[in-house]
Amino acid sequence: MTRQIFVTGGVASSLGKGLTASSLGRLLRSRGLSVTMQKLDPYLNVDPGTMNPFQHGEVFVTDDGAETDLDIGHYERFLDENLDASANVTTGQVYSTVIAKERRGEYLGDTVQVIPHITDEIKARMRRRATGEPDSPDIIITEIGGTVGDIESQPFLEAARQVRRDVGRRNVFFLHVSLIPYIGPSGEMKTKPTQHSVAALRGLGIIPDALVLRSAKEVSESLKAKVGSACDVDTEAVIACPDAPSIYDIPKTLYRQGLDAYILDYLGLDYQPADFTEWDKLLRTVHQPSHEVTVGLVGKYIDLPDAYLSVSEALRAGGFANDAKVSIKWIASDLCQDPEGAARQLADVDAICVPGGFGIRGLEGKLGALRYAREHRIPTLGLCLGLQCMVMEYARSVVGLPEASSTEFDPETSTPIIATMEEQKQFVDGAGDLGGTMRLGLYDAKLAEGSVVAGAYGATEVKERHRHRYEVNNAYREQLEEAGLVISGTSPDGSLVEFVELPAEVHPYYVSTQAHPELLSRPTRSHPLFRGLIAAALAR
Repeated sequence: MTRQIFVTGGVASSLGKGLTASSLGRLLRSRGLSVTMQKLDPYLNVDPGTMNPFQHGEVFVTDDGAETDLDIGHYERFLDENLDASANVTTGQVYSTVIAKERRGEYLGDTVQVIPHITDEIKARMRRRATGEPDSPDIIITEIGGTVGDIESQPFLEAARQVRRDVGRRNVFFLHVSLIPYIGPSGEMKTKPTQHSVAALRGLGIIPDALVLRSAKEVSESLKAKVGSACDVDTEAVIACPDAPSIYDIPKTLYRQGLDAYILDYLGLDYQPADFTEWDKLLRTVHQPSHEVTVGLVGKYIDLPDAYLSVSEALRAGGFANDAKVSIKWIASDLCQDPEGAARQLADVDAICVPGGFGIRGLEGKLGALRYAREHRIPTLGLCLGLQCMVMEYARSVVGLPEASSTEFDPETSTPIIATMEEQKQFVDGAGDLGGTMRLGLYDAKLAEGSVVAGAYGATEVKERHRHRYEVNNAYREQLEEAGLVISGTSPDGSLVEFVELPAEVHPYYVSTQAHPELLSRPTRSHPLFRGLIAAALAR
């Protein structure tokens, strides 16, 4: 039978439940078990696709085109596994499904209620991968979003309680992540908030089997024993997890305290000694790199780095592959609008990355940054909107089309170098829903022989994840190529521009893609485009 581990959080949000769950997943895989993960989000949005990046952080897109929580990115990077839409469940999805069933008459006249109808739907999604088939995972790790005590989370917690009853107590494990705050003036760490959090969880019928204590400082053994006694948890199942120098240190922190073995013994699963060969190699590069480079990340949401979480992790992974530490300089694109501003911001960087985004704010700054990088031969990687900006800047500065723009920002532009894909026009015009209707998910692309990108990938046929509505206007492709811009990758039928670059003899690395390659990067297996960017930065 597939076992289930539920990860809950207490005292405060943003404690790192997702990283704790991801690290645990990595540990269990290192012991030879098959693991999958999912995140339950208690908000009423169907998905985060239309949410403000400043509120939610990035939207992580899966192979099958689901727009999901950024924690799904952590899961994929730590497990090194591609997940699908079922990995992220929201209250909005659950209620939409239940209401649709009620309208179809599937409840046979019942009064539809939170219990049992909503909780049954949640349970079905929790156990969807536990089919009993040979490919069923050994363990499903389910992170329940929010904080214990939130009214929105209660149906999910009730469903989790019922799952333990349904499948057997020794087949389900509850891991509670809680905060141990440090009071500066008194120099003390306080356990009372955690005790109250566990009491609230017990009041919902859930008794945690292990605790992970998040803290700014080291937690003493005596304090762990105190928490274990007060919360009725075995002392060996109280795990201290202080702030770490790198998120990739967390699996070893949990391992040293025996969390993985404790859980597997509880669940009655056989396991082998942990294999850290690959992870130890990664940690050596993380903590003892031979080189260092600075990459300027030119974006509009830099006040919340989580808005570019996968990009920043992909840049760091590109560094790991080159035995280098990547320091990210967060640059507000507005500061690069004029040549002087761009010079001030970019003069000290070894490479730049222009990530995706929506809306006109910050556009001119991205164009200014790209012009500076092109003229000063700074290695550059553009992602999604970054490709569109690269094309717009080149059209204005080199091709001689000073009005070149995108219909996203100026529907009446006389030079629509970037335009809406034909199948997207109804949504842009307001005739259809905006949510979940972009070009989403994994798509094939073919690369030009001998191009920079083909060299980076070591292949001419690749797959990348996408999330966009706009594309390079084919009416201008010939002009762009005649002026020296290389369209180095297209969709298999040649109709959509997927990759753009300058030749290697013109610029050391000036590459962009309409895709989001950061979504396929792994710390132990960096993405070729990011690896190439850092290699070019080191070669300067």
